[in-house]
Amino acid sequence: QVQLVESGGGLVQAGGSLKLSCTASGRASAMNWYRQTPGNERDFVAGIIGGSSTNYADSVKGRFTISRDDATNTVYLQMDSLKPEDTATYSCNAVTVTDGNNKNYWGQGTNVTVSS
Repeated sequence: QVQLVESGGGLVQAGGSLKLSCTASGRASAMNWYRQTPGNERDFVAGIIGGSSTNYADSVKGRFTISRDDATNTVYLQMDSLKPEDTATYSCNAVTVTDGNNKNYWGQGTNVTVSS
């Protein structure tokens, strides 16, 4: 069982920056960030596998950067040049692999609001 604790959300003006953090209670193979707005499905934002293989949604490429600190089992999402459409609840996801089986764990979510 992996528990995830997120922090760093808040209110920011368009063009500003925020940095989200997510600390896991155990080691994960992959860690991802997703976001969701009311009435919509949860969308993938960014992911990191191992120490350096990253992937981003097209809508955030060039503006968001995901990184991880394996010493503390923490994943970060640096969000720059924020837009009002980035407003959402951001959730951390950790994927563990045990005996070939993937398990997904989710954080409680942190709200990001970007004002125009």
